[in-house]
Amino acid sequence: MSFNLKSVDTVESISKEDFKKNYLDKRKPLIIKGLTKDWPAREKWSTEYFKQIAGDIEVKLVDNSKADPKKVINASIASMKFGEYLDLIKREPTQLRIFFFNLFKHRPELIDDVKVPKELMGGFIESMPAMFFGGSKAITFLHYDIDLPHLFHTHFGGRKHIILFDNKWKKRLYCLPNTTYALEDYDVANPDFEKFPALKGVEGYEVFLEHGDTLFMPTGMWHWMRYIDGSFSLTLRAWDQSVSRKIASVWSLFMHGAVDSAIKVVFRERYAIWREKLVFKIAEKELKKDLKKAG
Repeated sequence: MSFNLKSVDTVESISKEDFKKNYLDKRKPLIIKGLTKDWPAREKWSTEYFKQIAGDIEVKLVDNSKADPKKVINASIASMKFGEYLDLIKREPTQLRIFFFNLFKHRPELIDDVKVPKELMGGFIESMPAMFFGGSKAITFLHYDIDLPHLFHTHFGGRKHIILFDNKWKKRLYCLPNTTYALEDYDVANPDFEKFPALKGVEGYEVFLEHGDTLFMPTGMWHWMRYIDGSFSLTLRAWDQSVSRKIASVWSLFMHGAVDSAIKVVFRERYAIWREKLVFKIAEKELKKDLKKAG
């Protein structure tokens, strides 16, 4: 069984007015297949190309393991040369992935291969283009971005499976207190509604990205990702223009970053046990509230 998932609207191109009215303002995801049609990256970027220009860089790796309560989220488990890693993900299935990698810091010329879509909206954080690489068994746990940006997520070199949820489902997704990520004990692709009853009835979106496709994810949108093939993505981030969302971003960074990290350092496993118990109570309460509303 799965969540109640629907497809995401898909366009080849879109005007600024249509994008703002129907997707940005409504906080609704969108796939833009032709956004990268004039990007040099669309034809140029491949694992072989990156291996040639940056293969000697040492990269930190993460896998699908549940987060260690004593460490920051996405703490690395290993490292290797970038070129060796790229060979690995093309050669065989692996859980290993590279998280939030600023390859542009090492190879600034790569920025010329990308065209930031300023014709659709402003607020892009051009100093923070982030890249993500994964093998065909790699999964990105269910979460939303801590600083609440809008995301333009473009995939290269293969296929990627993505499941999205609006932020209103946060409590029923078993979001751990003081964090922006969900309890990692259920399979997002095949949830167990017996063990996690609050998940039943949750509505979301399902996406399959191919080479060159761009997914717009509005601020606060939950996302879970699985690499179908060894491949990679680029995320361009943009601030929401509203003052209230900027304030919410600062508060989220403080509460879900600084405060959560400090509590982890002090209480370690006790903190993890406490919040994993509490999350079930929160989810059950939210489910009862929603069922009551539905009549």
